[in-house]
Amino acid sequence: MSKVLLINGSPKADGCTAEALKEMIRTFDAEGVETELVQVGNKNVRGCVSCGYCMEHGKCVVDDIVNEVAEKFKDADGVVIGSPVYYGSPNGTMLSFLDRLFYSCAQGAGHMKVGASVVSCRRGGNSASFDVLNKYFTISNMPLASSGYWNQVHGFTAEDVRKDEEGLQVMRNLARNMTFMIKAIADAKEKYGLPELESGAFTSFPDGK
Repeated sequence: MSKVLLINGSPKADGCTAEALKEMIRTFDAEGVETELVQVGNKNVRGCVSCGYCMEHGKCVVDDIVNEVAEKFKDADGVVIGSPVYYGSPNGTMLSFLDRLFYSCAQGAGHMKVGASVVSCRRGGNSASFDVLNKYFTISNMPLASSGYWNQVHGFTAEDVRKDEEGLQVMRNLARNMTFMIKAIADAKEKYGLPELESGAFTSFPDGK
């Protein structure tokens, strides 16, 4: 059975972002996809310090929820990251978490896993936050799932989001599209194998020219 890992970057386990992710989970359930929801936004997560420990040991030097989720990430066929909007950007805890998660494991473990970002706000900043979150996937060889509109919901409370009929529709379509992509990639992997992944080239222009 396919499995999707959903990560809630909101400090509120039952807030607006959670409502969007729950709508996706209900759709995944109907599609026969296993899900696991991890709450991150209420944890104390420090940012990356660029120490290089993960390059040698395969995990972050700070042994916290980042390393816990990294193991779940490796076993998932798809990953959804959800965040509220704070000042036109994903919240700080989520960004610190994602910086460390993707740097320590996802560049190798993410190859051809399907990724999707979900954002929530009261009024503005969704598209800017959506752009930030998508970049974690597109630097990690992960194809993006899309919907009929940007993956966002609006509301000041969870009850507001439940009234956002278009936003919830976007979440359902997103989950169905992810399911299709996951199945299609699994079929192609069995028939053709995964695409070759080159590495080693690292342009830095150290001579200043």
